[in-house]
Amino acid sequence: MREHLTFIAIDLLQQLIVAPSFSKEEDKTAGLLMGFFEHHGMKAFRKGNNVWAINEHFDATKPTLLLNSHHDTVKPNPGYTRDPFAPHIVNDKLYGLGSNDAGGPLVSLIMTFFYFSHQPNLKYNLVMAATAEEEISGTGGIELIWNDLPKIDCAIVGEPTLTEIAVAEKGLLVLDCVAKGKAGHAAREEGVNAIYTALKDIEWFRTYSFPKESETLGKVKMSVTVIHAGQAHNQVPAECKFTVDVRATDAYTLEQILETVKQNVSCEVTPRSLRLRPSGIANDHPLVVAGKSIGKKLYGSPTTSDQALIPVPSIKMGPGDSARSHSADEFIYVHEIEDGIDSYIQLLSKVIE
Repeated sequence: MREHLTFIAIDLLQQLIVAPSFSKEEDKTAGLLMGFFEHHGMKAFRKGNNVWAINEHFDATKPTLLLNSHHDTVKPNPGYTRDPFAPHIVNDKLYGLGSNDAGGPLVSLIMTFFYFSHQPNLKYNLVMAATAEEEISGTGGIELIWNDLPKIDCAIVGEPTLTEIAVAEKGLLVLDCVAKGKAGHAAREEGVNAIYTALKDIEWFRTYSFPKESETLGKVKMSVTVIHAGQAHNQVPAECKFTVDVRATDAYTLEQILETVKQNVSCEVTPRSLRLRPSGIANDHPLVVAGKSIGKKLYGSPTTSDQALIPVPSIKMGPGDSARSHSADEFIYVHEIEDGIDSYIQLLSKVIE
Protein backbone atom coordinates (compact mmCIF):
# COMPACT_ATOMS: atom_id res chain seq x y z
CA MET A 1 0.00 0.00 0.00
CA ARG A 2 2.69 2.50 1.01
CA GLU A 3 4.80 1.63 -2.04
CA HIS A 4 1.74 2.40 -4.18
CA LEU A 5 1.30 5.72 -2.36
CA THR A 6 4.91 6.64 -3.13
CA PHE A 7 4.34 5.90 -6.82
CA ILE A 8 1.27 8.17 -6.88
CA ALA A 9 3.12 10.87 -4.91
CA ILE A 10 6.03 10.95 -7.37
CA ASP A 11 3.66 11.16 -10.33
CA LEU A 12 1.71 14.01 -8.71
CA LEU A 13 4.89 15.90 -7.83
CA GLN A 14 6.14 15.63 -11.40
CA GLN A 15 2.85 17.06 -12.66
CA LEU A 16 3.13 19.95 -10.20
CA ILE A 17 6.70 20.76 -11.24
CA VAL A 18 5.73 20.94 -14.92
CA ALA A 19 3.13 23.65 -14.13
CA PRO A 20 4.80 26.93 -13.04
CA SER A 21 3.28 28.12 -9.76
CA PHE A 22 5.05 31.29 -8.68
CA SER A 23 3.40 33.01 -5.71
CA LYS A 24 0.11 34.64 -6.79
CA GLU A 25 0.30 32.62 -10.04
CA GLU A 26 -0.72 29.18 -8.75
CA ASP A 27 -3.88 28.75 -10.83
CA LYS A 28 -2.59 25.76 -12.82
CA THR A 29 -1.40 23.77 -9.82
CA ALA A 30 -4.57 24.63 -7.89
CA GLY A 31 -6.63 23.20 -10.74
CA LEU A 32 -4.39 20.15 -10.90
CA LEU A 33 -4.79 19.49 -7.17
CA MET A 34 -8.55 20.00 -7.30
CA GLY A 35 -8.74 17.44 -10.09
CA PHE A 36 -6.53 15.01 -8.18
CA PHE A 37 -8.77 15.06 -5.09
CA GLU A 38 -11.92 14.65 -7.14
CA HIS A 39 -10.42 11.83 -9.23
CA HIS A 40 -9.67 9.93 -6.04
CA GLY A 41 -13.19 10.36 -4.68
CA MET A 42 -12.42 13.02 -2.10
CA LYS A 43 -14.71 16.00 -1.63
CA ALA A 44 -12.62 19.08 -2.37
CA PHE A 45 -13.06 22.83 -2.11
CA ARG A 46 -11.26 25.78 -3.69
CA LYS A 47 -10.98 29.45 -2.81
CA GLY A 48 -8.53 31.56 -4.76
CA ASN A 49 -5.63 29.22 -5.43
CA ASN A 50 -6.13 27.28 -2.20
CA VAL A 51 -7.51 23.74 -2.32
CA TRP A 52 -8.64 21.62 0.61
CA ALA A 53 -10.38 18.33 1.30
CA ILE A 54 -12.09 16.78 4.34
CA ASN A 55 -12.06 13.14 5.44
CA GLU A 56 -15.07 11.01 4.45
CA HIS A 57 -16.37 10.32 7.96
CA PHE A 58 -16.10 13.86 9.29
CA ASP A 59 -17.71 14.19 12.74
CA ALA A 60 -18.22 17.71 14.11
CA THR A 61 -18.09 16.37 17.68
CA LYS A 62 -14.44 15.32 17.26
CA PRO A 63 -11.31 17.51 17.21
CA THR A 64 -9.85 18.30 13.79
CA LEU A 65 -6.23 18.00 12.66
CA LEU A 66 -5.07 20.12 9.72
CA LEU A 67 -2.46 18.84 7.27
CA ASN A 68 -1.07 21.86 5.43
CA SER A 69 1.61 22.59 2.89
CA HIS A 70 2.03 25.04 0.03
CA HIS A 71 2.16 24.66 -3.74
CA ASP A 72 3.58 28.05 -4.69
CA THR A 73 7.28 28.46 -5.49
CA VAL A 74 9.86 31.19 -5.74
CA LYS A 75 11.21 32.04 -9.19
CA PRO A 76 14.26 30.02 -10.28
CA ASN A 77 17.55 31.66 -9.41
CA PRO A 78 20.12 32.45 -12.14
CA GLY A 79 22.35 29.52 -11.18
CA TYR A 80 20.09 26.85 -12.69
CA THR A 81 21.80 24.52 -15.18
CA ARG A 82 18.71 22.33 -15.68
CA ASP A 83 15.21 23.15 -16.88
CA PRO A 84 13.42 24.05 -13.60
CA PHE A 85 10.14 22.70 -15.00
CA ALA A 86 11.51 19.34 -16.20
CA PRO A 87 10.95 16.81 -13.39
CA HIS A 88 13.63 14.30 -14.31
CA ILE A 89 14.76 11.57 -11.92
CA VAL A 90 18.52 10.93 -11.96
CA ASN A 91 20.21 8.66 -9.41
CA ASP A 92 17.25 8.88 -6.99
CA LYS A 93 17.15 12.69 -7.29
CA LEU A 94 13.88 14.19 -8.53
CA TYR A 95 14.85 17.59 -9.95
CA GLY A 96 12.60 20.58 -10.44
CA LEU A 97 11.56 23.94 -9.03
CA GLY A 98 9.61 23.38 -5.83
CA SER A 99 10.50 19.70 -5.63
CA ASN A 100 12.00 20.15 -2.16
CA ASP A 101 10.19 23.31 -1.04
CA ALA A 102 7.56 22.25 -0.62
CA GLY A 103 6.45 19.77 -3.29
CA GLY A 104 7.85 16.73 -1.53
CA PRO A 105 6.21 17.51 1.82
CA LEU A 106 2.97 18.47 0.04
CA VAL A 107 2.55 15.23 -1.91
CA SER A 108 3.63 13.19 1.12
CA LEU A 109 0.92 14.85 3.23
CA ILE A 110 -1.66 14.32 0.49
CA MET A 111 -0.79 10.60 0.36
CA THR A 112 -1.05 10.44 4.15
CA PHE A 113 -4.48 12.07 3.97
CA PHE A 114 -5.39 9.62 1.21
CA TYR A 115 -4.30 6.73 3.47
CA PHE A 116 -6.57 7.79 6.35
CA SER A 117 -9.38 9.73 4.68
CA HIS A 118 -11.78 6.84 4.11
CA GLN A 119 -11.23 5.17 7.49
CA PRO A 120 -14.16 5.28 9.95
CA ASN A 121 -13.88 5.81 13.71
CA LEU A 122 -10.79 8.02 13.73
CA LYS A 123 -10.19 10.00 16.92
CA TYR A 124 -9.62 13.18 14.87
CA ASN A 125 -11.13 14.57 11.72
CA LEU A 126 -8.61 15.35 8.99
CA VAL A 127 -8.44 18.38 6.70
CA MET A 128 -5.83 18.50 3.94
CA ALA A 129 -5.09 22.03 2.68
CA ALA A 130 -2.74 22.84 -0.21
CA THR A 131 -2.29 26.58 0.03
CA ALA A 132 -0.90 29.49 -1.96
CA GLU A 133 1.37 32.51 -1.39
CA GLU A 134 3.47 30.95 1.37
CA GLU A 135 6.74 32.05 -0.18
CA ILE A 136 5.72 35.72 0.05
CA SER A 137 3.74 35.44 3.32
CA GLY A 138 0.78 36.70 1.30
CA THR A 139 -2.77 37.20 2.51
CA GLY A 140 -4.17 34.96 -0.25
CA GLY A 141 -2.99 31.73 1.34
CA ILE A 142 -3.91 29.93 4.56
CA GLU A 143 -5.32 33.14 6.10
CA LEU A 144 -7.78 33.51 3.22
CA ILE A 145 -9.43 30.14 3.87
CA TRP A 146 -9.04 29.83 7.64
CA ASN A 147 -12.64 30.79 8.39
CA ASP A 148 -13.90 28.48 5.63
CA LEU A 149 -12.28 25.44 7.21
CA PRO A 150 -13.89 23.41 9.98
CA LYS A 151 -12.71 24.45 13.45
CA ILE A 152 -9.06 23.38 13.58
CA ASP A 153 -7.57 22.14 16.85
CA CYS A 154 -3.98 21.41 15.79
CA ALA A 155 -1.89 21.19 12.64
CA ILE A 156 1.04 19.60 10.86
CA VAL A 157 2.77 22.01 8.47
CA GLY A 158 4.66 20.25 5.69
CA GLU A 159 8.10 21.75 5.07
CA PRO A 160 11.48 20.12 4.39
CA THR A 161 12.88 19.23 7.83
CA LEU A 162 14.51 15.84 7.10
CA THR A 163 11.30 14.55 8.80
CA GLU A 164 12.54 15.93 12.11
CA ILE A 165 9.92 17.88 14.08
CA ALA A 166 10.05 21.63 14.62
CA VAL A 167 8.09 22.21 17.84
CA ALA A 168 8.64 25.97 17.65
CA GLU A 169 9.32 28.48 14.91
CA LYS A 170 10.65 32.00 14.99
CA GLY A 171 8.35 34.81 13.93
CA LEU A 172 9.33 37.51 11.46
CA LEU A 173 9.19 41.27 11.91
CA VAL A 174 10.45 43.42 9.02
CA LEU A 175 11.15 47.04 9.89
CA ASP A 176 11.48 49.87 7.38
CA CYS A 177 13.60 52.60 8.95
CA VAL A 178 14.23 56.17 7.82
CA ALA A 179 16.99 58.37 9.27
CA LYS A 180 16.52 62.09 8.59
CA GLY A 181 19.21 64.66 7.90
CA LYS A 182 19.46 67.90 5.94
CA ALA A 183 20.65 68.26 2.35
CA GLY A 184 23.74 70.32 1.58
CA HIS A 185 26.71 70.58 -0.77
CA ALA A 186 29.44 68.10 0.05
CA ALA A 187 32.15 70.68 -0.66
CA ARG A 188 30.98 73.00 2.11
CA GLU A 189 30.40 72.55 5.82
CA GLU A 190 26.62 72.43 5.49
CA GLY A 191 23.79 69.97 5.87
CA VAL A 192 23.33 67.02 8.20
CA ASN A 193 24.40 63.69 6.71
CA ALA A 194 21.56 61.20 7.15
CA ILE A 195 23.96 58.30 6.60
CA TYR A 196 25.93 59.26 9.70
CA THR A 197 22.68 59.56 11.64
CA ALA A 198 21.62 56.12 10.44
CA LEU A 199 24.98 54.57 11.39
CA LYS A 200 24.30 55.15 15.09
CA ASP A 201 21.01 53.27 14.86
CA ILE A 202 22.49 50.54 12.66
CA GLU A 203 25.19 50.00 15.27
CA TRP A 204 22.47 49.62 17.93
CA PHE A 205 20.71 46.96 15.84
CA ARG A 206 24.05 45.19 15.41
CA THR A 207 24.98 45.12 19.07
CA TYR A 208 21.75 45.08 21.09
CA SER A 209 20.80 41.79 22.74
CA PHE A 210 17.32 41.20 24.09
CA PRO A 211 17.79 39.87 27.64
CA LYS A 212 15.20 37.08 27.63
CA GLU A 213 16.04 33.89 25.76
CA SER A 214 13.58 31.24 24.55
CA GLU A 215 14.17 27.65 25.66
CA THR A 216 13.45 26.32 22.16
CA LEU A 217 14.30 29.24 19.87
CA GLY A 218 17.20 30.96 21.58
CA LYS A 219 17.67 34.72 21.21
CA VAL A 220 15.86 37.33 19.14
CA LYS A 221 18.05 38.06 16.10
CA MET A 222 18.15 41.43 14.31
CA SER A 223 19.96 42.03 11.00
CA VAL A 224 20.19 45.18 8.89
CA THR A 225 19.85 43.78 5.38
CA VAL A 226 19.10 46.69 2.97
CA ILE A 227 20.28 50.31 2.88
CA HIS A 228 19.63 53.19 0.43
CA ALA A 229 20.86 56.79 0.60
CA GLY A 230 22.10 59.62 -1.57
CA GLN A 231 21.58 60.70 -5.15
CA ALA A 232 24.90 62.30 -6.12
CA HIS A 233 28.51 62.23 -4.95
CA ASN A 234 28.52 65.96 -4.19
CA GLN A 235 25.26 66.12 -2.23
CA VAL A 236 24.90 65.50 1.50
CA PRO A 237 21.97 63.06 1.74
CA ALA A 238 18.92 64.25 3.63
CA GLU A 239 17.52 60.76 4.06
CA CYS A 240 18.85 57.26 4.62
CA LYS A 241 16.48 54.32 4.40
CA PHE A 242 17.34 50.87 5.71
CA THR A 243 15.55 47.62 6.42
CA VAL A 244 15.89 45.38 9.47
CA ASP A 245 15.05 41.67 9.52
CA VAL A 246 13.99 40.63 13.03
CA ARG A 247 13.59 36.93 13.87
CA ALA A 248 11.37 36.86 16.95
CA THR A 249 11.06 34.21 19.63
CA ASP A 250 8.25 33.31 21.98
CA ALA A 251 10.05 35.21 24.78
CA TYR A 252 8.56 38.48 23.43
CA THR A 253 5.51 39.57 21.49
CA LEU A 254 6.15 41.40 18.22
CA GLU A 255 4.66 44.48 19.83
CA GLN A 256 7.17 44.31 22.69
CA ILE A 257 10.08 44.01 20.27
CA LEU A 258 8.81 46.95 18.23
CA GLU A 259 8.43 49.11 21.34
CA THR A 260 11.99 48.30 22.48
CA VAL A 261 13.34 49.28 19.06
CA LYS A 262 11.47 52.59 19.02
CA GLN A 263 12.75 53.46 22.50
CA ASN A 264 16.38 52.97 21.45
CA VAL A 265 16.74 54.45 17.97
CA SER A 266 16.22 57.95 16.61
CA CYS A 267 15.05 56.99 13.11
CA GLU A 268 11.45 56.53 12.02
CA VAL A 269 10.47 52.85 12.32
CA THR A 270 7.55 51.28 10.44
CA PRO A 271 6.74 47.57 10.69
CA ARG A 272 5.56 45.97 7.45
CA SER A 273 3.37 43.53 9.37
CA LEU A 274 2.64 42.14 12.82
CA ARG A 275 1.16 38.90 11.39
CA LEU A 276 4.09 36.47 11.38
CA ARG A 277 4.25 35.54 15.04
CA PRO A 278 6.44 32.94 16.78
CA SER A 279 4.74 29.58 17.18
CA GLY A 280 5.07 26.67 19.56
CA ILE A 281 3.40 23.61 20.98
CA ALA A 282 3.33 22.03 24.45
CA ASN A 283 5.69 19.14 25.19
CA ASP A 284 2.76 16.98 26.25
CA HIS A 285 0.69 17.59 23.11
CA PRO A 286 -0.27 14.29 21.40
CA LEU A 287 1.65 15.24 18.23
CA VAL A 288 4.83 15.86 20.21
CA VAL A 289 4.43 12.73 22.34
CA ALA A 290 3.86 10.67 19.19
CA GLY A 291 6.91 12.22 17.52
CA LYS A 292 9.11 11.30 20.46
CA SER A 293 7.75 7.75 20.51
CA ILE A 294 8.81 7.13 16.89
CA GLY A 295 12.27 8.54 17.52
CA LYS A 296 11.98 11.95 15.87
CA LYS A 297 14.36 14.73 16.86
CA LEU A 298 12.61 17.85 18.21
CA TYR A 299 14.03 21.32 17.55
CA GLY A 300 13.23 25.02 17.23
CA SER A 301 13.23 26.37 13.67
CA PRO A 302 14.84 29.73 12.80
CA THR A 303 12.94 30.00 9.50
CA THR A 304 9.38 31.18 9.01
CA SER A 305 6.55 29.32 7.27
CA ASP A 306 2.76 29.27 7.29
CA GLN A 307 3.10 27.92 10.81
CA ALA A 308 3.34 31.59 11.82
CA LEU A 309 -0.16 32.20 10.45
CA ILE A 310 -1.86 29.15 11.97
CA PRO A 311 -3.36 30.17 15.34
CA VAL A 312 -3.47 26.68 16.90
CA PRO A 313 -0.78 24.34 18.26
CA SER A 314 1.29 22.99 15.38
CA ILE A 315 4.43 21.16 14.38
CA LYS A 316 6.50 21.56 11.21
CA MET A 317 7.73 18.36 9.60
CA GLY A 318 8.40 16.91 6.20
CA PRO A 319 10.79 15.17 3.80
CA GLY A 320 13.60 17.06 2.10
CA ASP A 321 16.26 19.39 3.43
CA SER A 322 15.66 23.12 3.95
CA ALA A 323 19.29 23.74 2.87
CA ARG A 324 18.18 22.87 -0.69
CA SER A 325 15.25 25.29 -0.69
CA HIS A 326 15.50 28.03 -3.33
CA SER A 327 18.81 26.58 -4.54
CA ALA A 328 19.82 26.14 -8.17
CA ASP A 329 18.89 22.73 -9.61
CA GLU A 330 16.63 22.07 -6.64
CA PHE A 331 15.88 18.41 -5.97
CA ILE A 332 14.47 15.94 -3.50
CA TYR A 333 15.48 12.31 -3.17
CA VAL A 334 12.78 9.83 -4.13
CA HIS A 335 13.53 7.80 -1.02
CA GLU A 336 12.92 10.92 1.09
CA ILE A 337 9.35 11.10 -0.18
CA GLU A 338 8.85 7.43 0.67
CA ASP A 339 10.30 8.05 4.14
CA GLY A 340 8.12 11.16 4.49
CA ILE A 341 4.91 9.27 3.80
CA ASP A 342 5.97 6.52 6.18
CA SER A 343 6.87 9.01 8.94
CA TYR A 344 3.60 10.91 8.62
CA ILE A 345 1.58 7.68 8.73
CA GLN A 346 3.52 6.40 11.76
CA LEU A 347 2.97 9.70 13.57
CA LEU A 348 -0.74 9.97 12.81
CA SER A 349 -1.39 6.31 13.60
CA LYS A 350 -0.40 7.05 17.19
CA VAL A 351 -2.62 10.13 17.39
CA ILE A 352 -5.81 9.54 15.40
CA GLU A 353 -6.37 5.77 15.28
